[in-house]
Parts: sequence; structure tokens; C-alpha cells
Amino acid sequence: MSEVRIPTIDLGTWTTGDAAARERIARSVDEALGRAGFLLITGHGVTEQEREEVRAAAREFFALPLEVKQKFAVAVGGRGWLGQGAEANGYSEGTETPPDLKESWTVGAEAGTGDAELDAFWFQRNVWPSTEAPRLQAVVEGYMDRMRAVADETLRLLAAALGQAEDFFTRHTAAPTYTCNINWYPGVGVVGEPLPDQYRIGPHTDFGTVTLLDRQQGKGGLQVWTEQQGWADAPYDPAALTVNIGDLMARWTGDRWRSGRHRVLPPSPHAPEEELMSLVYFYECDPHTRVAPLPAPVGRVAYETVDSTEYLKAKLDAITVA
Repeated sequence: MSEVRIPTIDLGTWTTGDAAARERIARSVDEALGRAGFLLITGHGVTEQEREEVRAAAREFFALPLEVKQKFAVAVGGRGWLGQGAEANGYSEGTETPPDLKESWTVGAEAGTGDAELDAFWFQRNVWPSTEAPRLQAVVEGYMDRMRAVADETLRLLAAALGQAEDFFTRHTAAPTYTCNINWYPGVGVVGEPLPDQYRIGPHTDFGTVTLLDRQQGKGGLQVWTEQQGWADAPYDPAALTVNIGDLMARWTGDRWRSGRHRVLPPSPHAPEEELMSLVYFYECDPHTRVAPLPAPVGRVAYETVDSTEYLKAKLDAITVA
């Protein structure tokens, strides 16, 4: 399998470089997001130790007996544990697949708006296995704080790449919705032999503005779709975060940029017991943001304006396995 061409952007150079360097980076971002909807970013300031501490704490939870994890079970969009079979991400694009071969621990934004109905879903209180995995809360809360700062800096870069004021997107992230999924992809000894067309995560695009992914390399890992290459392995750099834009961002740009279509392969016959863990930070925007496409010549498709909250909820409903 070939590897898709995705540039690596140094976020440190973007924040501290001279005008010429920043302009070169902005042009590279615009080109890459128009082709595949993906970037690699270094210079983000999140250390390998921070990321591995999250994995180590999460591993304590995922290793627990099923009956213990069941105490924390939630539906898609909830805060807690999603067991194997809860999601089929391919449903969101109309691709019929068996349920995804993963488990997830999900947390997210808690700072409510004061609207009881809105807060009950989008700003739920996070649940923590304080007895069963006592380290998890502290390391994940710290990681989410770090990711939010990186996400906002990435949005400023994206605004500049579109020729807009740097706060074009971040003016809508004063009190945003976001979630952080720790996805555990065990081997066949846990999930069983994959069914035909079954994946660790089925083919889909993400739903929000930007996704920040810290992943591990593996034979059953991330693939990215482009029109030029079809499905190809995503490049890997252990120091980099993989960034892709979601459906809301694609709509905001009038499809100048492509929402990054991707999937995670099932356990490989060549490494059936391979175990991977991804840290996935889904960033969105303030509730009920009105997302209208940028006009031509920046935008290319004149989408109808959508309410971000209604749009995202419909997408979450779509991937839920009944």
C-alpha cells in the first residue's frame, strides 16, 4: 500500500517566524487541505511523555474485566466507556459496515452555557473511574487543556491560509464543544476475527472543525482517501500530531478544503494481536454557531448556512448502532 502525501507543518515556526515563513506555511496548508484534508504538525509543545502518560492510565482501565467496564457504559455522545459494537462510523457516509472493532473512553467540555437542555448533552459532567484507574482523570484533563490550546492555534493558522483575519474561527471558540476519545484497538484475541468489510473504525469524515490525533504506527492503522491515490497509508511521525479537518470546516470553506476521509484498518493477518491506542481530540465551535460558506473566489460551493449544534447532533445519531 502506498503512502499518501501529507506535509509536515512546524507550528512553532508559524507562531514565531517572520512574515515570509508564515506566508509559505499558509500556502502549504491551503494546498494540503484542498487535496486530502490532512496535515502533520510538529512544534505543538505536547511532549511524548505527556501522551504516553495518558495511554498508560487508559490501559489500566481497558484491561479491567468487562463487567467492571460495563458500570461506565454510555451511548454515543455520552461521557464514559463505549464498548465494542457501539459505533459504526461508516454509517455517517452511508457505507454499510459491521460495527467498529474498538473500545473508547470519552470525555469532553464541561463548562455549560446555562441552557439546561443544551448542557445536558453537549456539556455533560465527565465521569471518571477514580477507584479502578485512579491516574486517568488528572492526565486526561491536562491533555485536553493542552489540546485546546493547540486547536486554537491551528485554527488561527487555517484562517490565515484562507486569507482571513486570524480570529476568523477562534471568535467562535470562546466556550466551544469538544470531546476527547481514547480509542483502544485490541487484537483478535479480544475482538475476534474481523467480519468482511469490518474495520477498527469504518470509512468516514469527522464532523467538527479540526481533529488532533496522536496515534501509533501499526499494520492495522490509519488510512486516508484521496482522489489521486484512493486509500493509502497515512504517514507517521512520532513527534507529530495528525490534523484533519471535519465537515463543518469543509462547509465553512465552501469545499475549498476537503473533509478528510479516513478509516482505521482491522487487525492484520500478519499481526493479529497488534494493539494500538489513539488519542483523538475533536474540536468544534461555540454552540449554535451559524456556519456559512466563504463566498467565491475562496469558497467553491454555496452551501446553506447550518446551525453547528443541530448539524453535529445529526451526525452523532447517524453513527449510533441501534
